[in-house]
Amino acid sequence: MVEPGLPIGLIALDIDGTLVDEDLVVGRRTRDAVAEARRRGIAVSLVTGRMAVSAMPFADALGLTGPIVAQQGALVRAMAKPGSGRPGRLLYHHPLRPDVTVEIVRWCLEHGLTPHFNYLEWMIVGETEPSIDQYRLFVGDRLQLVPDIAIRARGHVTKVVALGEGNHSIDVLDEGRVYFAGRAEVTLSHPRFLEFLAPGVSKGMAVRWLARRLRVPLGQCLAVGDQYNDLEMISEVGHGVAMPSAPAAVRAAARFVAPPVGDEGAAQMIERIALDGWRRPADRSAAAGRGTVGRRAALHRGVEDDGR
Repeated sequence: MVEPGLPIGLIALDIDGTLVDEDLVVGRRTRDAVAEARRRGIAVSLVTGRMAVSAMPFADALGLTGPIVAQQGALVRAMAKPGSGRPGRLLYHHPLRPDVTVEIVRWCLEHGLTPHFNYLEWMIVGETEPSIDQYRLFVGDRLQLVPDIAIRARGHVTKVVALGEGNHSIDVLDEGRVYFAGRAEVTLSHPRFLEFLAPGVSKGMAVRWLARRLRVPLGQCLAVGDQYNDLEMISEVGHGVAMPSAPAAVRAAARFVAPPVGDEGAAQMIERIALDGWRRPADRSAAAGRGTVGRRAALHRGVEDDGR
């Protein structure tokens, strides 16, 4: 784990289950906390499994201008100009190799899973897929239908998302990781979404890229997330925060566990770590004297003492 430092220079935020609940509304406290962080010169970026165009409305709601990390870190775009209606400039893109995508589709079908693809800002599904209407509601005109998903696998694919009848088990996740070791990364972004990415791609890799670009030490980065796909970025930074709904392995990797999303827990952690830590240099010096354990315990006590 990276040694934590202050002041915070970069905040990386997951969206679903972290910033917003099922209502998809960014709360006032969250908007205010992010606005104050930006006013103080702290960079803030969304780091999500969504396509960049799907993440942009949330970035707009927060007034963000920094890059959007999309598709689990496989793609980064600059923010589009307001009102342009177009995706921002592509900063990097790490797609899967076609031969690996073909193998992923075969493996998914053998396991009773239905694969679909994301490529840049498009969702690609087989034309016989029964959930097409639901996908269209989610991505609008960014949906492409193909006669045979296995044939389309031979083309460029940013990531594969596999769905089953119910929630995926950890056994399936582990089996996929073992089978595709060195050829693809496998993660869960939601209990129903098993995702496959190019080797080395993760939100953690993307946060490292952002931090290098901004010249911010990883110890001075704050990252907040709620699922297995957030584990790497939570582990990479000095101030990794898991939502209380996160799986046990993700909470174990985090330095802090936030209050629930319904209580705008991410905003509370931004206030405590990024904003309070910035305002009180004397406290930072005292904490440095106590060491990492002292800093961590003090922040945990702060969360517990006021019942949040």
